[in-house]
Amino acid sequence: MADPKGFLKEGREVASRRPVDERVQDWDEVYPGGIGRALLPIISKQAGRCMDCGIPFCHQGCPLGNIIPEWNDLVWRDDWEGAIERLHATNNFPEFTGRLCPAPCETACVLGINQDPVTIKNVEVSIIDKAWESGFVRPQPPEWLSGRTVAVVGSGPAGLAAAQQLTRAGHTVAVYERADKVGGLLRYGIPEFKMEKKHLDKRLEQMRREGTVFRAGVTVGEGDLTAERLRERYDAVVLAMGSTIPRGLDVPGKELAGLHQAMEFLPQANRAALGEEVEGQILATDKHVVIIGGGDTGADCLGTSTRHGAASITQLEIMPEPPQARPAGQPWPTYPMTFKVSSAHEEAGERVYAVSTKEFIGDDEGRVRALKLVDVFFEGGKLTEVEGTEREIPADLVLFAMGFVGPEKDGLVDQLGVELDERGNVARDGSYASSVPGVFVAGDAGRGQSLIVWAIAEGRAAAANVDRFLTGSTTLPAPIKPTDRPLVV
Repeated sequence: MADPKGFLKEGREVASRRPVDERVQDWDEVYPGGIGRALLPIISKQAGRCMDCGIPFCHQGCPLGNIIPEWNDLVWRDDWEGAIERLHATNNFPEFTGRLCPAPCETACVLGINQDPVTIKNVEVSIIDKAWESGFVRPQPPEWLSGRTVAVVGSGPAGLAAAQQLTRAGHTVAVYERADKVGGLLRYGIPEFKMEKKHLDKRLEQMRREGTVFRAGVTVGEGDLTAERLRERYDAVVLAMGSTIPRGLDVPGKELAGLHQAMEFLPQANRAALGEEVEGQILATDKHVVIIGGGDTGADCLGTSTRHGAASITQLEIMPEPPQARPAGQPWPTYPMTFKVSSAHEEAGERVYAVSTKEFIGDDEGRVRALKLVDVFFEGGKLTEVEGTEREIPADLVLFAMGFVGPEKDGLVDQLGVELDERGNVARDGSYASSVPGVFVAGDAGRGQSLIVWAIAEGRAAAANVDRFLTGSTTLPAPIKPTDRPLVV
């Protein structure tokens, strides 16, 4: 363990963000010099708060099975190379999870029963940022090649994790991405102020040097690269295309101009922030923006709209406002639904809870000008409107951030003929295999919309099962099974 009395001597401390009036003027990460650098003065003491808890419940809180107490101890001892070795043993991309994961490990921390938990996520990102600076992250090409080939469809966290594991196992791996650049939602869904794309690019370069081949701008299932051709060319296929069908809102006025899905708005903003020319970009500048959906994607839309210079921003959530503290019905070590404030919420905007959209109201030119909403509450599992609470709020731009309902079926999925489960995801067995021999499924395409940490864990687990399918055995770790679910209420 680290400092035996650390949790008695030190309180929880996190990195300080840049002043709001400064950071909203640019797209840089909200921490001065990056979060890893901002944490260095305090991280050793924070790692030292990790206690000798006997049974580290943080392990079960993390789908990857991160060996958290060990790397906390190594950071406290200033052994950064040892710490990254322990961290990389279970997590291919800690620079992603350390910035984007909601840290279910922290809500499972034993210290969190009656104190503030260890800043596990902050320690994690400090380790990887220090490792990149110190040259501890190196390519790990395979010692021999198996002669087997694998196609990975989708370059988000699940696809990248599967590809890296399979490449290191000696297989020849090609990753297909329909966008013009590799990275999936990591590239075009996550704003720069949450994760600068230099972190993604460094990891992709490592993977290229290990032997992974990336083919961007290719839509598998269209043109010459049909599902049949793909299966002929490769010994195994991993479907990791994510859950990309957005959830809609069927209310009057849905045909008006000015209504857009978050994943129309955010990719354009990311491209523009990186200096690309975006024709017909959706801008929030000087507009009254309404974001429907109170999750992380909604917060990303909020932060982006703030940087565009929106006139006002309102984020709507159909559920009631969560409590500040852990509810009695969500006891430790479950992941509690509590009130959270992201960096974007610090900057601007109003959050309105327990409301439902009744209608979009347009102007004479067919553009949205207002949104009619009503207060609601849940009773007996049924949504009930509160009489007399209907009202209008101005809305020049409405962004839907209500989640996703499954992978796209047209094209590759239909051509493969894979079976779907009752939720519309690609069905798979306990080895991540679909109903079609040699075709495996990892990440949101099979699990449904979930967290980045689950995507990476599934990519690693699927890779182990693909390796076993190709060679008869495997030494790759498989941290989770497809049936594993988050420990939440």
